[in-house]
Amino acid sequence: MHTKANEQITTDLYPKKFGTSGLIWTFGLLLICAVGVYAYYRQIRYGLVVTEMRDYVSWGIYISNFVFFVAISLVGSLITAILRLTNAKWSTPLTRIAEMIAVSAIIFASIIIVVDMGRPERFTHLFTHPRIQSPILWDVVVISTYFVISLLLLYLPLLPDLQILNANQNKNTPFLNRIYRFLGSFWKGTPEQFRIAERSIQILCITIIPVAFTIHTVTSWLFATTYRPGWDSTNFGAYFISGAFLVGSGAMLVAMYVFRNHYRLENYITEDHFEKMGRIVVLLTLIYLYFNINEYLVPAFKMKKPEEEHLTGLFAGEYALLFWFCILVGMIFPMAILLFRKGRRPIPAFIAGVMVVIGAWFKRYLIVTPTLLHPFLPMQDVPESYKHYFPSWEEWAIAMGSLAGALLVITLLARIFPIVPIHETIMEKNEEKTFQ
Repeated sequence: MHTKANEQITTDLYPKKFGTSGLIWTFGLLLICAVGVYAYYRQIRYGLVVTEMRDYVSWGIYISNFVFFVAISLVGSLITAILRLTNAKWSTPLTRIAEMIAVSAIIFASIIIVVDMGRPERFTHLFTHPRIQSPILWDVVVISTYFVISLLLLYLPLLPDLQILNANQNKNTPFLNRIYRFLGSFWKGTPEQFRIAERSIQILCITIIPVAFTIHTVTSWLFATTYRPGWDSTNFGAYFISGAFLVGSGAMLVAMYVFRNHYRLENYITEDHFEKMGRIVVLLTLIYLYFNINEYLVPAFKMKKPEEEHLTGLFAGEYALLFWFCILVGMIFPMAILLFRKGRRPIPAFIAGVMVVIGAWFKRYLIVTPTLLHPFLPMQDVPESYKHYFPSWEEWAIAMGSLAGALLVITLLARIFPIVPIHETIMEKNEEKTFQ
């Protein structure tokens, strides 16, 4: 039924080989990753002294990066789980992109934690000497669980497409054929297999939502269970979750635009998708803005002395420029663009998404660093360098290398697998024509 149309969809969505621009992009990412690996080698060899972290700022840019990766990974649960469970058919072309982002982000969230430890061999202590009362152990458990569920939500809907890829071996390289056979040789496309797969996906979609909420709540508890001004907040769980959904949606707008333009997917990722995702981003921006107001207004009203120093540093002090940049560029300007229909077209929506992602990264930096520089007990009799923090080149190189690594994973996944689900798209197009 509709054979020619099905063949056209398969041709349009089949994984594309890297062109010149793709090779340059991949080489550039590999180069940034290589610099990051060299910087990490220096850190391993000489110790954390190569960083600018000291007794007070003992986390710095690494934990900022970790929180950012965990946040952006929540796009998988939003697009794949929540929209699928609400039967939002329009989200079908976006689900695989969302899961690719989620999987790559979780991988590098885990890596950056090991980097931050300084002594990577001590990571094994979490398993050999676990302390169940520690939020750090909770974080390891929920991140591992979320990664496994995200991987399954990427893999299970891919099975029908693997059958298509295995049926067109002449279009693939021998290496890719081996991958496709290994991953999907058991899939025959029988009604029973489809029933089991659909049931499994439904269960995973239901499961991943509380896990997604838990992963960022537990991450927020790493901060909120201290007495430090700026972190001592019961609002932190909801504050982190709302911010995570916002940055994930912003990243989705960016990925939609890039894949749509580079792979000529205008017939599949349409302006209507940007319209709907733009509306979602506006809603999430308003929610996150509310929690930001709540997070700063309540301590500002009470004005305890430690909180006063922290808030003054953010609103009018050393970090004021960066703070207002995050508020305006990360929330206000994107919302102002996307509120209007013209702003929800691909190019302005892409610009708004870039703003959200950049603002979100620096927002995580602001969550970590200023608070550490305003400890519960005032700094006394310490070197001047302990009172300030700006990452060393090694820290920047490792942080940028991890970001490039996440983009590299997404790039390779997009080269190996169809970005837009082929089988689901064919089924939906056929259903539309049947009803017409």
